[in-house]
Amino acid sequence: MSKSVSKRDYYDVLGVSRSASDSEIKSAYRKLAMKHHPDRNPGDAAAEESFKEAAEAYAVLADTDKRSAYDRFGHAGVSSAAGGGFDPTVFTGFEDILGGLGDIFGFGDLFGGGRRRGGPQRGADLRYDLEITFEESARGAETAIQIQRQEHCDECHGTGSAPGSSASTCPQCRGQGQVRFQQGFFTVARTCPQCRGAGKVITKPCTACRGAARVAKDRKITVKIPAGIASGQQLRLQGEGEPGFAGGPAGHLYVVVHVQEHAFFRRDGLNLFCEIPVNFPTLALGGEIQVPTLDGVEKVKVHEGTETGTTLRLKGKGMPDVGGRGRGDLFATVQAHTPKKLTKEQRQLLEQLGKALPAEQFAPRTREGDAQNERNLFDRVKDMFG
Repeated sequence: MSKSVSKRDYYDVLGVSRSASDSEIKSAYRKLAMKHHPDRNPGDAAAEESFKEAAEAYAVLADTDKRSAYDRFGHAGVSSAAGGGFDPTVFTGFEDILGGLGDIFGFGDLFGGGRRRGGPQRGADLRYDLEITFEESARGAETAIQIQRQEHCDECHGTGSAPGSSASTCPQCRGQGQVRFQQGFFTVARTCPQCRGAGKVITKPCTACRGAARVAKDRKITVKIPAGIASGQQLRLQGEGEPGFAGGPAGHLYVVVHVQEHAFFRRDGLNLFCEIPVNFPTLALGGEIQVPTLDGVEKVKVHEGTETGTTLRLKGKGMPDVGGRGRGDLFATVQAHTPKKLTKEQRQLLEQLGKALPAEQFAPRTREGDAQNERNLFDRVKDMFG
């Protein structure tokens, strides 16, 4: 006596409610198909059965008429007699069902939806690391670089076949670029191993490129460096990468810029920073100092009583913006310059000044408004040691 096997509810198979939307049903099926696909679970009979069960449920619930009949009559409403049931043709659109994930897991080739390798393909992108000076980054420059890239062979004009001969149709895939074979209830299509998807094979290779259709060549390319470019930024030279295949577009050349450090300026974004040594009389009495900038030397006024460490801002004297949207600022920090060698006259004058100035003026300061800042150094040392 035969024993009947009851089918699971299709909504339970996909793990969705009976009010689930089309997108929810599709998403649920996609997850199950990826989880239980035979290619990801070779030799696992349970996974293959779950895969088939999910596909059968989706074939019904993704069809408006079949879903309506199933909701009213259950499995009997979509049986083979009623024109329903599991339809293996659901796999013809499997790559679309996966929502673009077919290429990641190789499902595109598996179900015959993959791109034929013999068709037009974009060429590879190239990278070149270029070192420039700080001045070149500030003002912009134009330089020539030399790169090596694969280009079409001049001898065979990029065909790979010796002059006077041509490639022939691949005998294994008959020019299709793919070979197909049956796996269970669906057809599997994979890239032809003999022609690697080209659909043709070279019987008499070109001696110059050995059938590769390409050779390495050195090329000089002019690169225009925009003013204001910073380390790590890159320039894209469109179409200067390697040429495409079968009429496809060429790749791009990406020039990654590395800027040498400057001995005087330090860059932060579009702003520049530097330190300017200034003698004590100028800081005490006020006056003018000279500040180097990208545009030459600027005369800047220093107010009377300026302390060492004070930062002066020169607006618009920083680095230019690469996009042409103005410039940053230059921040110059003044530092008191202590002379190491003094003449006899200079020493006498400083000694006189030291005697004339009260010691309280040299009390170290921490925060403005702190009462202890008014106490001189000697009083603070006395407190520390009792």
